[in-house]
Amino acid sequence: MAAATITSKGQVTIPVDVRNKLGLEAGDRIEFSFNEATGRYEICPATRSLASLEGIVKKPAKQVSIEDMNRAIAEQGALAR
Repeated sequence: MAAATITSKGQVTIPVDVRNKLGLEAGDRIEFSFNEATGRYEICPATRSLASLEGIVKKPAKQVSIEDMNRAIAEQGALAR
């Protein structure tokens, strides 16, 4: 079982073997969730693959051309002035 010490600032260094098994790298985020069945907290990587985001934005009903997008951006920019 891996162990770590909490600093006076509440920080913990995750042991290298735990980081490796979770696939964590510097800058990654983790989530803590309480498992009521066991009474323990679980640590999970809070990273998502690009593929997991598929379908999060609905396709427009009609296709929009680059020209239409540029026109809409220009119009909104003119209104902001």
